[in-house]
Amino acid sequence: MIVVEAVAKILKKEGIEFVTCFPSNDLLEAVAQEDIRTIMFRHERGAVMAADGFSRMKGRNNFGVVITQGTSGAENAMGGIAQAFADNVPILYLTDGPLLSQYGVNPYFSPVRTYESVSRHAELISHPDQVSDVMRRAFHALRNGTPGPVIVEIPKDIGESNITSDGIEYSIPTRTLQLPEQDKINKAVKILLEAKRPVIWSGMGVLFSRATVQLQELAELLQIPVFCTMPGKSSFNENHPLSLGSGSAATTLPAKKWLKESDVLFAIGSSLTKTLYGQQIPAGKKIIHSVESISNINKDFPAEVGLPGDAKLILEAILKEVKTQLKVNNDINTGISDEIALLKEKWMSEWQPILESDETPINTYRVIHAMNSAIDKDNSTITHDAGAPRDTIMPFYTATVPHSYVGWGKSTHLGYGIPLMIGAKIANPNRFCMNFMGDGAFGMSGLDIETSVREKIPITTLVLNNGGMATYPGGYPAAKEKFGTTFLTGDYAKIAEGLGAIGIVVKDPNELIPAIKKAQELNASGKTVLIDVHSNLEGRRSFPEV
Repeated sequence: MIVVEAVAKILKKEGIEFVTCFPSNDLLEAVAQEDIRTIMFRHERGAVMAADGFSRMKGRNNFGVVITQGTSGAENAMGGIAQAFADNVPILYLTDGPLLSQYGVNPYFSPVRTYESVSRHAELISHPDQVSDVMRRAFHALRNGTPGPVIVEIPKDIGESNITSDGIEYSIPTRTLQLPEQDKINKAVKILLEAKRPVIWSGMGVLFSRATVQLQELAELLQIPVFCTMPGKSSFNENHPLSLGSGSAATTLPAKKWLKESDVLFAIGSSLTKTLYGQQIPAGKKIIHSVESISNINKDFPAEVGLPGDAKLILEAILKEVKTQLKVNNDINTGISDEIALLKEKWMSEWQPILESDETPINTYRVIHAMNSAIDKDNSTITHDAGAPRDTIMPFYTATVPHSYVGWGKSTHLGYGIPLMIGAKIANPNRFCMNFMGDGAFGMSGLDIETSVREKIPITTLVLNNGGMATYPGGYPAAKEKFGTTFLTGDYAKIAEGLGAIGIVVKDPNELIPAIKKAQELNASGKTVLIDVHSNLEGRRSFPEV
């Protein structure tokens, strides 16, 4: 048995049913021999992004796996790997590399060496008999500690080499769930009960650990409002009276006010990483910080109490202790929901006319309003793309059940939405999966519409066709006026049709809801859809002043 065959057998034993890929790599033939589906994308970066989308849906129970060639293939994958690293998404990237005899001889490209800064674990198989040990460490890293990309590099000549031992012995590494000491739990609860104006900051770790029920129970028990980070959006139902909404750099008025005025912030399932693409935490807060890996505690913010471990276990422990301590202290503020409702009403009174605008070209916010009206949220998964789509949709689209929305973007790679939704659709084939993107982003990954068609993984792409990069309205005036920088053109519906999808053009705002409903019907019948919305360069963002 040669090395690539052994790796394929280990993937099969791990329950991997498909890999995303771009040739060439002999491992592709080996996994196909094991009846593992190979899904080829039009670019290596797209293959990585689809694996990312799949892993986000599965938490740490199953993983997206990517196979590409080394050298240029691995170089092309960098953007997707970097995004998964920034957002803490566990994916397995299997790539070949130069001949072992060429390592250290310039020029050479070793993915393990190059990707060291954007991976949680990276390892080279330098001898055929290392296969089992390297793959065990790889899957252990995928399941435990801080989540993120895991890289295994297999030099071409090693991949073709015979394993000298008799067969392979591989034991599947398990996920080890951790819980902090009880005195830390007690201290955290005491702080929450003594807080005058606490807030819960909910991250993607709540989704990964399937802890949304426990989060809601705690919020209701203590009447603490909940803010969801961009990756954590959908970890708390935004229709709930205690929801402050979610945010990238843009957010709701209730969220902005509560984050500013709170005295205690309980972060659960979040690394609390400082980022330009998320909400800032004002100084002066007592922070209770619960996250998978202890290395993230006290990283960017000082923690009054650090609670490393699994979000679900920690929330269950906190709930148990709260119920004990509440027997002594039962003075809970019950007017919080009313206060949030008034703030939402004030905020929406400013934005409702924009959301319902009849102007043409169509206002971006009217598109989001139509999505809120037309989409069956409990049976759908929606995502944004980078730039203007992210900051316009984040405060206004209402997420309900877990994974009804996928928020991403601590890094900000244009074009992520199409392959991300393909991965999400693989994970949840009965859900309607749609990405909301600009025309700039479409140029980065638009050809993967054909991947969706070819592989019979029907998704919907809604493109804001506004002839420019709306993140920069009025920006770069000299470059734009002299040389047309940021000016874009295209008939995206026609492009989609040329790739085998259904193209729908929308120029009238009253056509938005019918178009989105039609897309849901077409996806259900197996058809991939692109909705080409002729929109304006809306420059307003929800940056509330408090």
